[in-house]
Amino acid sequence: MFSPFRTEQGAPKAITDVEYADLDQLRELDEGFVLELKQTFSPSVRRKIPKIVASFANSRGGWLVIGISDAEKDVCPVPRPSADVSQIIGELCRRHVSPAPRFVARFLPDPTAPEQGVILVQVFEGNFPPYVADGVVEIREGSTSGPAAGTALVDLYDKATRRRFEVRAFCKRTVHYPMAGPGGEALPLFNLYLFRMGRLSEDTFSRERDNEHVAAMRQAFAQRGLECRVQHAHDSLVFRMPARDETVAPHSAIELFPDESMKLSVPAVLLDGREREEALTTMARRALFPPAPGARLIDAAATLSRVKRMATLLDRYVRVREISWQEYAVAYELENMAGVTLWSADETYLAYAERHGVLYCATTDCLSRVRYLDDGAHDTFRARQFAGSHFFEACGLPLGSPDPEDNVLVDALLRT
Repeated sequence: MFSPFRTEQGAPKAITDVEYADLDQLRELDEGFVLELKQTFSPSVRRKIPKIVASFANSRGGWLVIGISDAEKDVCPVPRPSADVSQIIGELCRRHVSPAPRFVARFLPDPTAPEQGVILVQVFEGNFPPYVADGVVEIREGSTSGPAAGTALVDLYDKATRRRFEVRAFCKRTVHYPMAGPGGEALPLFNLYLFRMGRLSEDTFSRERDNEHVAAMRQAFAQRGLECRVQHAHDSLVFRMPARDETVAPHSAIELFPDESMKLSVPAVLLDGREREEALTTMARRALFPPAPGARLIDAAATLSRVKRMATLLDRYVRVREISWQEYAVAYELENMAGVTLWSADETYLAYAERHGVLYCATTDCLSRVRYLDDGAHDTFRARQFAGSHFFEACGLPLGSPDPEDNVLVDALLRT
């Protein structure tokens, strides 16, 4: 993505790496399609900010720099705002722009007078335009913003439609497991898809980028005290914990793509042998609704432990790579889980099952509704909580149910 600031080697600088001395680089640039300068942070400028931010989001993204004169490009420091600049810009956008555009804002203090400085705002190209500011769809026109014409509006809607198709296509990825369930049936899987938005054309295979991603994922595993095995696919990397015989011990897998989209596949832990017989005996003793003969039983505690552990690895990887969770669209999927019964010896679950029946997956393979974390409602992504709660939703527990019993059960199962 464009940055008006460069390193000594000519590489674009991230907003977090910009230093006060870098502001001199703006003298060589003119305001234009991806750069706008404002000298003051006056009330009139604040009123224009939603329009500027929306126009960047509807175009290719861009930078707003406040505290630089338009003509001479001189630094004209503005007073440090009383509140965090991200909160100020965010509140302006929440009031005037819909949907909420994605941006990063930072106050860059003057080293000689820290109570004054320059405000940097980096706006990202929006994934689901149009972004409407006070009822108007603004786009960049040269160095200014202006209302979108008819053809431009059509292009914006087409872009949003294409993005949704991209997400759905990505959510059809499959990681191969050579083993089967105890009865030879296909292995039941809980899949979590994380599609990184705003993908760049240069996000293709390169050995250097490949090595960076492997190192970051190994670091995420190491932080959890785990080793990882790396498998190279034709367009992705697959990370698993080492297993001597994968036809006996199915392990969770993380598939990582060049743009850092990810797919997590977690094999369900099926009860077998003595554990299965004990579960069936308990169900009969408590007069629970019995599963069909030969039905598969999922160990809720063991499966959830897998889901949460692997989701934590995703979260650690994103933190190591310093990626914002707001860049991701998220969905979950069930594979080969139709009719699988959820089992837990937890008393809360058994009491719930006595009143409502045991929980089981009532659908064939399915994909959940895709959630977009850049919609302004998700400042963070709690990977463990999200993955764990949606695992139980996949098994029949409605999240956000008005029935307090449902919520008590979700809380109890998430603690197992």
